[in-house]
Order: sequence, then C-alpha cells, then structure tokens
Amino acid sequence: MRFRRSASRTLAMARKEGLHILRDARSLIMALAVPVLMLLLFGYALTLDVDRIPTLIYDQDQTPQSRELSARLAGSRYFQILGTVSDYRAIQEQIENSRCLLAVVIPPDYSRNLLGNREADVQLILDGSDSNTASIALGYAEALVRAYAFELRSEALNRKGGGRLDAPVDAQLRVWFNSELVSRNYIVPGLIAVIMMIIAAMITSLTIAREWENGSMEQLLSTPVRAHEIVLGKMLAYFALGLADAIITIAVGVFLFKVPLRGSPLLLLATSCIFLVGVLFWGIFISAMTRNQLMAYQMGMLTSFLPAFLLSGFVFAIENMPVVIQVITYFFPSRYFITVLKGIFLKGVSVHVLWLEIVLLVVYAAVLFLGATSRLRRKMA
Repeated sequence: MRFRRSASRTLAMARKEGLHILRDARSLIMALAVPVLMLLLFGYALTLDVDRIPTLIYDQDQTPQSRELSARLAGSRYFQILGTVSDYRAIQEQIENSRCLLAVVIPPDYSRNLLGNREADVQLILDGSDSNTASIALGYAEALVRAYAFELRSEALNRKGGGRLDAPVDAQLRVWFNSELVSRNYIVPGLIAVIMMIIAAMITSLTIAREWENGSMEQLLSTPVRAHEIVLGKMLAYFALGLADAIITIAVGVFLFKVPLRGSPLLLLATSCIFLVGVLFWGIFISAMTRNQLMAYQMGMLTSFLPAFLLSGFVFAIENMPVVIQVITYFFPSRYFITVLKGIFLKGVSVHVLWLEIVLLVVYAAVLFLGATSRLRRKMA
C-alpha cells in the first residue's frame, strides 16, 4: 500500500513536470532541434581525415624521373598540388601565409643517384604549426617517395640483368571495423554521447532551481510528496524528452551519416537509457544544490560540456593523457558510454564485452539518485 501511494505521487509529479514541458513550446522545440543541429554541425565540420594537403613542388632535377614523382604526388588523393616554384623564398612565403602545408624539394642529382643505385634524397618541408597534421602529411609523403624510388631502382636493376629487387618487408594490411578509415564513423558515435550528456544535463539542471525562484517549491513542500518522489518524477518527465533526442540522433547517425550499426539495436537503446538516466540525475543533483537558475545553468554547462569533449576519449585518446587526468576521467560517465557506442556501432560486440562499462553506468545512476535525493531532502528540511 505504501509503495502504491509513493508510485502514485511519483507519477503525479512526472505528469506535472510533463505538462510544464509541453506548455513551454519554444523550449520543447529547442530541446528536440538542438541535438540534431549539433550533430549535423559537428558531424560535417569536425573531421580527423588528412587529405588534399596543399603542396608545392620545387623540382631542381627536371628529368623524366623527377617529373614522374611530381605526377605521382598530383595523382594521389592525399596531396593537392598548388604549383611549382623556382626557389626557397617562394616556399617560405607560401608557408608563412598558411597557403601551403608541404613543400617537396627534388635535388639536381635525384635521378642520377637513384638510377645509379645510390642514396637519392628528397627534401620535405612542412608547416609544423599543427604538429599532428604535419606528422600525418610527412608519413604520406615519405611512403609515396620511397615506393617510387624502390620501383625505379627495381626497374634499373632488371634492365642491367641483375635480377629483381625485392622489398625487405611485404606488409599486408587489414583494417578491422573501419576499413575505409573514415573519421566520421569514429566521430559520430562519440558525438551522440556528447550531445546526450550536454542536453540531458542542461534541461534538468534548471528544474528544481526554477521551482525555488517561481515560489512553487513551497507548494510542493505542503504536499505529502517526498524528496525521492520529486527526483524520480522529474527524471521520468525529462527521460521521455531525452529518449526522443537519443533516438533522433542515432537515426541521423545511421541513415544520414551512414555510420555502420553492426551491433544489437536493442542493446544500443538499453545502454542509452541507462546513460540517460544517470545524466538526468546529475542535472537534478546540480539543480538541487542551488536555488538560482543562472548558477545551475553555469554548473550544468561546466560539468557536462567540457568533460564530455575533453575527458571522455571523444577527441583526445585517454591513453595519451597524464596519469592524473586519466584517473579523473573515470568519474565521468561519457567515458564509458563512448566505449559502449563505438563497440556496438563499429565492432558489433555484445554484453559479454561491454558488461563492465554498463555496470559502471548503472552504479553512476544509482549514486547520483541517492545524492540528488539527499541534497533535496536537506533543502526541504
């Protein structure tokens, strides 16, 4: 009987909050439209692919072999040849003006050394302002130059009757899970977690603070409703809105961005619900800590946006962070949910692989429910 009365009060609280959401049409439209807008904006604008690298060529050799090397660079999708130059000053000017990232300098004795089976150097000049992009561009250019040099030496040796020059290592590459190496397949699942974290925390971080500012909390205190019933009721009302956002963003990722969904859709939906519950409780916990909506909004933004972007493994690999920062990342649920999303989307793994992350998400939600209830109970006392 006591449980039935408590459930009835919780549902009444959820209904009250749901009616408030429906009455505020502008906020409702924003809550549904902003996740899609963010996914479209970041999905198209944010990319880790490095191709069409702005490249200049300084050919001092002017032989068929050097011109063929230039043609190989121009034919690769990784390089965009801006033109040729006749001195180093032009290279420096283009790099200083950020028009060029890479310059390939072919020395005068390139073909003679190459065909004579001697060491043939090619100078690569890079703009190191963006060290990551410069490193990737250097790797692409080195691979192309070495492959072409090996091909020429092999042909020259064969013409002399010396046999065929075999490569010391024949690497057979096989890329699992993202065979085309498209960064969008990696970014979009992480974006779904980040967007859900931000939206869910933001829409609930104001709910209790708004009650205090509007004076309606005093009316709630005069009713038999308990602190845990307020927390659960508000969570249930916003859970429906957050679940709609989750379904919309997942659908956009799968059908618009063509991210492969290799795992179970039911597992994806279930883990999304678990993560959503935890984040909603986090927003309610923030709202219960303050009676000011501005303060609640700022705290919600600070504790959702920055950790979701910087400490979740979405943009920066956690393994490359300092040990202290790696320990801090364990306190944010977006870390675990991004692992779950990438495992389900790209790898198609099941619960037996992701069980630890799922358990930690459940623990996170339970701890925040207890924390929000305890905090609100103290506010109501």
